[in-house]
Amino acid sequence: MSLLSVLLDDQPRVSRRDLVSQFLPEETLHALNSVLNHLPQLEKDTSITVDQDHFQAKIDVQQFKPEEISVKLNNDNTITVEGKHEEKQDEHGFVSRHFVRRYKLPEDCDFKKLKSALSSDGVLSISAPKKPEQKQVEYKHIPIIRTGPIRKGENDASLNKA
Repeated sequence: MSLLSVLLDDQPRVSRRDLVSQFLPEETLHALNSVLNHLPQLEKDTSITVDQDHFQAKIDVQQFKPEEISVKLNNDNTITVEGKHEEKQDEHGFVSRHFVRRYKLPEDCDFKKLKSALSSDGVLSISAPKKPEQKQVEYKHIPIIRTGPIRKGENDASLNKA
C-alpha cells in the first residue's frame, strides 16, 4: 500500500453534490436537478425519422391544448415547435408549462409540402416529403444547323438523299 493511498483514505469523503452546493445556491441546484430528472422523459417523448422519402418528427404534447401549440418554418430551414400555457391550477397548486423544440430540415425536403397533425392522443407529427430527384437525361438529339456558304458538291449530295 502506498503512502499516498493511506493519506487519501484518511481524508473525509466529499460528495460531488456537496462540492457543487458550496458554489451554487440551493434554488439553482433544485432547478438543475429538476431539469436533469426530466431529460430522459423529454427524449422519450420525441422521435425523428429521416429516410429516403421524408422527414418526420413526433412530439408528445398531450399536456397542451391545440391552441397552445405553434409550428413555424424559419428562413434557415428549421422548424420551431412551441407549446405554452400560463398558470393553471391543479391538485398540487399552480403549474405553468413551456417548451421550444427546433429541428433542422434536410436540404432536399420539399418545404412547400410541410404538414403538421395532432392526433387524438396528443402526439404532434410534423412531416415533409423529400423532393423527387431530377432524372438525368441520357441523351438528347441536337440537330446540326449549317451556317455560311455551302461548298460545291455538298449541296448535290444533300439533294440526292432527299
